[in-house]
Amino acid sequence: MSWCTAELPPLDRAYHDAEWGIPVHDDRRQFEYVSLEVMQCGLSWSLMLKRRAVFRRCFDRFDFTKIAKYTERDVERILATKDMIRSRPKVLAIINNARAFLRVREEFGTFSKYIWGFCGGRTILYAGHAKGRVPAANGLSTALSADLRRRGFKFLGPVVVYSHLQACGIVNDHGDDCPRYHEILRDYPTVRKKRDAER
Repeated sequence: MSWCTAELPPLDRAYHDAEWGIPVHDDRRQFEYVSLEVMQCGLSWSLMLKRRAVFRRCFDRFDFTKIAKYTERDVERILATKDMIRSRPKVLAIINNARAFLRVREEFGTFSKYIWGFCGGRTILYAGHAKGRVPAANGLSTALSADLRRRGFKFLGPVVVYSHLQACGIVNDHGDDCPRYHEILRDYPTVRKKRDAER
């Protein structure tokens, strides 16, 4: 059973139907998704959706220019916030990533231009993925993860990066029984590829 046909909690259903896999070219949304992936490490995605409003309050609605200027006082404020996930390493990683994000923007103009450059600006449809044979990571996420880490990003290994590629629409991993799968094929430039060094 694919995600779109499964019984999902309302937040998960709304996220799937309205956000997941829709191509994103807005940098603040890109940074929000990256940050949610950082916070999710070792935890469930459902918890991230439940705490999303808390994260937005703590991190100035993911305004990376503001977050890049955070100090230790901000770290303490965030960790003391009710319902916040109290992981100092993750909070520090998001602040660090905001600074790295700004450096990427200085070089490429936008982070979206940088990350979409890895797929030629087109959503990738890998052979077999629409039938549910979806990996935890692949060659693209491994290469992108290495480049992000070289640029100073943290908590973004190949598995986390693959999740981001799915979320921001660089990879279309909706099942072929999902209406969103067909809408993305219809509405966005897509390239079909063989499965790429997947695991």
